[in-house]
Amino acid sequence: MSTDNTIRLLDFKDPKIKTLHITWFAFFLTFMVWFNHAPLLIYMKEAFDLSVQQVKALMILNVALTIPARIVIGILVDKFGPRRVYSALLVISSFLCLAFAFSQTYEQLAMLRFLMGFVGAGFVIGIRMVGEWFPHKTVGVAEGIYGGWGNFGSAAAAMLLPTLALVYGGENGWRYALASTGIVAGLYGIFYYVAARNTPKGSTYFKPKRAGGLEVTSWGDFYLYLLMNIPMYVALGVLAWKLSPTGVGLLTTQTMYILWGVLLLLMIFQITQIWAVNKHALLHGVQALDKYKFKQVAILDWAYFVTFGSELAVVSMLPLFFLETFSGLSPVTAGLLGSGFAFMNLVARPTGGWLSDKIGRRKTLMVLIGGLAVGYFVLAQITSAWWIPLAVMATMCCSFFVQAGEGAVFAIVPLIKRRMTGQIAGMAGAYGNVGAVTYLTVLSFVDYSTFFLVIAASALVIFCIAMMLDEPKGQISEVLPDGTVQMIDVG
Repeated sequence: MSTDNTIRLLDFKDPKIKTLHITWFAFFLTFMVWFNHAPLLIYMKEAFDLSVQQVKALMILNVALTIPARIVIGILVDKFGPRRVYSALLVISSFLCLAFAFSQTYEQLAMLRFLMGFVGAGFVIGIRMVGEWFPHKTVGVAEGIYGGWGNFGSAAAAMLLPTLALVYGGENGWRYALASTGIVAGLYGIFYYVAARNTPKGSTYFKPKRAGGLEVTSWGDFYLYLLMNIPMYVALGVLAWKLSPTGVGLLTTQTMYILWGVLLLLMIFQITQIWAVNKHALLHGVQALDKYKFKQVAILDWAYFVTFGSELAVVSMLPLFFLETFSGLSPVTAGLLGSGFAFMNLVARPTGGWLSDKIGRRKTLMVLIGGLAVGYFVLAQITSAWWIPLAVMATMCCSFFVQAGEGAVFAIVPLIKRRMTGQIAGMAGAYGNVGAVTYLTVLSFVDYSTFFLVIAASALVIFCIAMMLDEPKGQISEVLPDGTVQMIDVG
């Protein structure tokens, strides 16, 4: 692997730069497909005569499957490699997108929107791919570019698809616009399989010793790992509750209880799988070189909970916040003002990774989470008396810390344990969705000001947790297929 400490984004002859570009664009397409319904909901509402509750149900269903999907995709990436998994995800998402575009009933819309939540797990794949290609001194900014530019796919969908629907014209123009994103994703999936490689030439792709769960290296880490799985099942239980008659009414109360029972059984099954993966190591011990601290993973999970979790929640409510706070705004203007939060991804996330590379992983993460807390505290003070441009500036400043914090989290993920990077990224990514569910649930009970204060308070708690993070330094070991040990720089 190259030891060059700079990233020349226009040097397409450099294999790692080529890999970065084709991978962030794969992520861009998954986010475009994942959120392609949002700007076209008005057309669907008219075509299917949907109620407000049915529209809300589609929005909830869109994120429901992403929590377990990111865990599953993380396991698959570590086992089969990002090249095959990304290609397969894009092709499968193409068929799901086409089926969604030409749905004939609300039930079909709802089921396919639920299944398309799996597409939201695409982010996890590229984290491992980029981590394989870039040296530790530039992996932060590379992961930031991957995450920030790819994440812009949702904003691109919002900007392009309504216009594309008008270009197609007719009552089915929105269907063709949706289908177009699916076709592009499928074709790009084939291209990615041909163009991408899992590792630089001569490098080894390390795989977990066993599939089914993260490997841990001590009893304390084992129990912490089990505890860290609980919030994900609670979040899925909350989603089922929000789809029940108490929420949007898509599920019956009986169905909700059945789903809760299924989640309990799945949690028990996962515990047995985690034990099967770790039983031998826990009972017989792990060589010192192969040990790592699971607390590093847990801290990054909670950091992504408050960064990406709050971003998803705030992006969902910000246009309505502006519309209801400032009189005289049109829905279009409110939407444009709210879009500034997502636009910051283009520069903020790479900046977070760059700062992490330059001034230290732990210090960067703490500064950005602290800034995030202050940012949301300021947003809680916004009232109708504020000058609108000042409110927008406060929003964008807050979003910088949020998204730079996301970049800082994933500047550390590839440096914990190379062979499990996919699973670690999957768990952190899932916690981002858990955060979104948590914050949106809070929003359903409180006003906007209290909502922002809750995020700020949770950020302060997680700031204290982040103080326990160990700065990655020195080297980590990985076992080669022939049993020899290779040391990888992470300091």
